[in-house]
Amino acid sequence: MSVVEVMTFRLRPGADEAEFLELDRQVQTEFIPNHSGFLRRTTARAADGTWAVVTLWVAEEDAERSTVLAVDDPVMGAFMACLEQTSLHTDRYHTLD
Repeated sequence: MSVVEVMTFRLRPGADEAEFLELDRQVQTEFIPNHSGFLRRTTARAADGTWAVVTLWVAEEDAERSTVLAVDDPVMGAFMACLEQTSLHTDRYHTLD
């Protein structure tokens, strides 16, 4: 059983989409790939402007550890600054297979 973490959000008003995408790339290549239990991460955008980041983890503990590490990480801080905080929502699901 693994964990699927789904974070949905909108960009904050005035956020530069190109800057956000570069920060997202940095999160994907510099922050998250060396975390214990990390399996895969992808970013998607809906037609209405809502974004989703889906991350697969081996276990709940791995996802939680990454969340704790994100608090003091400058790349994650810059990434999170692009998001409209009132729209931010994160859920975790446990796979059944």
